[in-house]
Amino acid sequence: MKLLRYGPAGQEKPGLLDAAGDIRDLSGVIGDLAGEALSPASLARIAAVDPESLPRVTGSPRLGPPVAGTRNFVCIGLNYADHAAETGAQVPSEPIVFLKSLSAICGPTDDILIPRNSRKTDWETELAVVIGARTNYVSEDTALDYVAGYAVANDVSEREWQSERGGSWDKGKGFESFGPIGPWLVTKDEIADPHGLDMFLDLDGKSMQRGSTKTMIFSVPKLISYVSQFFTLYPGDIISTGTPPGVGIGRKPQVFLSAGQTLRFGIAGLGEQSHRTVNA
Repeated sequence: MKLLRYGPAGQEKPGLLDAAGDIRDLSGVIGDLAGEALSPASLARIAAVDPESLPRVTGSPRLGPPVAGTRNFVCIGLNYADHAAETGAQVPSEPIVFLKSLSAICGPTDDILIPRNSRKTDWETELAVVIGARTNYVSEDTALDYVAGYAVANDVSEREWQSERGGSWDKGKGFESFGPIGPWLVTKDEIADPHGLDMFLDLDGKSMQRGSTKTMIFSVPKLISYVSQFFTLYPGDIISTGTPPGVGIGRKPQVFLSAGQTLRFGIAGLGEQSHRTVNA
């Protein structure tokens, strides 16, 4: 299934995308795509509903983040060997883990805000894993049992604040709009292998990122298991699993974002996002 949330920011309703590409209203079935609604039992109930029986949503409503109630937005740094190489970093021996502010989360077509006085705002197309059940001290063998599905994410980053202003990555990662998610939550039954998905990002129509989740250093089960040793994860929590090569800071010459540009990016089977950049 492709599950989504639509409507004005803060007033989104749950929906699903039917076979014809139309949005169907799920608000008569679940209150929101959050908490218990993301559990395996709930997703099975939703899958059993005939989409034709649900109200069709007319027009082209805004899409919000496809899940709500996120408690932890966990990101993984330098998780692609080819991305580590382009930045001159050593391949990590263990996953690099940091948290992104929840206020960074936005929808798949919302504006990306360039922070005031920013000089090095950059992009990072990433596979997001959405948790569907309470996850704590799980093994790699069972880790995927705790996954509700997958989505496109972007770990938008201000590199000067990330690396040059005191050594804390979080400062460059949590600005408003720096965590777009969507357009959909694609349930895990539709993704046979999350480690073979092509990824892309275009800036103003020019190709910037081309890669595949097959070059991940640490697999999705490894990341879930590893993170669950430190944080208890809850339904709706997000693990953003790292980016392939082609980020602005790794290009020669370096390229960074400014107001008035258009970003389009996506992952095979998970959909695409499109954003304009504006000054905060």
